[in-house]
Amino acid sequence: MQNNPIRVRFAPSPTGFLHVGGARTALFNWLFARHSGGTFILRIEDTDRERSKPEYEEAILRDLRWLGLDWDEGPVKGGEKGPYFQTQRRSLYQEQLQKLLSTGNAYHCFCTPDELAADRESQVAAGKIYRYSGKCSWLTADEADQKTKNGELSAIRLKVKEGVTTFTDIVRGQVTVNHDEIDDLVLVRRDGEPTYNFVAVVDDALMEISHVIRGDDHLPNTPKQILIYNALGFKIPQFAHIPLILGPDRSPLSKRHGASSVSEFKRQGYLPETMMNYLALLGWSFDGKTEIFNREELIKKFGLERVVKSAAAFDYEKLQWLNGHYLRAVDDEKMFHLCRDYLVENKIVSPEYVESQEAYLRRAAGLVRGNLKIISEVGEQLTYFLNDVYSYDPQALIKFKTAENAPIFEQAIKVLKETDSLAPAPLEERFRKEATGMGRKFGELVHPIRLAITGRTHSPNLFEIMEALGKDRCIDRLHRFLNSIQPTNA
Repeated sequence: MQNNPIRVRFAPSPTGFLHVGGARTALFNWLFARHSGGTFILRIEDTDRERSKPEYEEAILRDLRWLGLDWDEGPVKGGEKGPYFQTQRRSLYQEQLQKLLSTGNAYHCFCTPDELAADRESQVAAGKIYRYSGKCSWLTADEADQKTKNGELSAIRLKVKEGVTTFTDIVRGQVTVNHDEIDDLVLVRRDGEPTYNFVAVVDDALMEISHVIRGDDHLPNTPKQILIYNALGFKIPQFAHIPLILGPDRSPLSKRHGASSVSEFKRQGYLPETMMNYLALLGWSFDGKTEIFNREELIKKFGLERVVKSAAAFDYEKLQWLNGHYLRAVDDEKMFHLCRDYLVENKIVSPEYVESQEAYLRRAAGLVRGNLKIISEVGEQLTYFLNDVYSYDPQALIKFKTAENAPIFEQAIKVLKETDSLAPAPLEERFRKEATGMGRKFGELVHPIRLAITGRTHSPNLFEIMEALGKDRCIDRLHRFLNSIQPTNA
């Protein structure tokens, strides 16, 4: 157990919906905090004024709650280390900036964009890797003040001294970077906006973050941030850079691969339990073979020492398989609510239809639930319950729409007209006897009748479907199919 309190954070920017990569980062931080009895902090990095939108912020909070990732400090909850929005922390950044300037660790840079571009061009032409010359660091305080009084705009840069920065990453191991590879970092731009590396360090230090767990695309930022930590005299946290999530083609996961935001997976009908379980497996493994973990098991077994270095490929098929596993464990009442909500939200049925046909819809949803891997499949699975059947599986139509099969449909109609109850077990037994009487195998009756009633070759138990649909619907559909074989037969 660590002597110092475990404090971790997830710091999304509200410039879009929560990507599964961000959700996985949030999950790893949350699991680490819950496993160690630490604190999970949510901080909103909303300094990008043009792209940050309140609706994205609300969506991020909603998606985190949906995933079950509750935060101990942050928006709505508050906390002693707030505010938890960067736009509300500007006075704190200004205070730390003045500290850097007063100690000589930072300086005003009056170089214009054109001057910097020309300098870059000349260095590249000479075959050098561009690095800012640091010429403005040679200005005296009086010279810098005079330029400011003259109305010249300036950025503020960190003075990077010669040397190396070495740190031990929990996932990556020891990392060493020579300061020759690091520019004098811009802490504040010419327009007065502080940069990410500066505000992230100030926020993490003042919020007493003990472990920074984030995607390894941030690994190049780490030595730069350590320089800022040292310049400000702050304690440096431990770092853990987790592998990126790639699409099936090994490029960064994006919309072109399919769903990539938590809200889209939610809309498609994935369960939060599925997403938590699957995201945990992207870059972490308990024993290399176990793949099913509930919330409590993940909290108990998670550890950063089992996070791998290699990038994780997002497998949509595996996600569907996992969701099917969790759907099968859902009780009938919850399953009905999931199906009903999806059908109404996507305007497949109206709220009025649900109200008037709830018993029928419950029965239908209960019958198809075993075929569902994701809830969004329910509309397609319920097609023959919600609509009449006029189209049929093309290959099955060739096989079963024949004159020699006409007696099957005639006999099925006759049986249904003579039967008062469509209780599945007795009805199936009756059709088995009919098949024997006609000198046919049972399947030779069931498959054509299934096609006529559902339009499909595969479905849940045919006789349970017939009971749910009712006698009149079944007879109408059998008549329709029979008439397509024998147009004169009413």
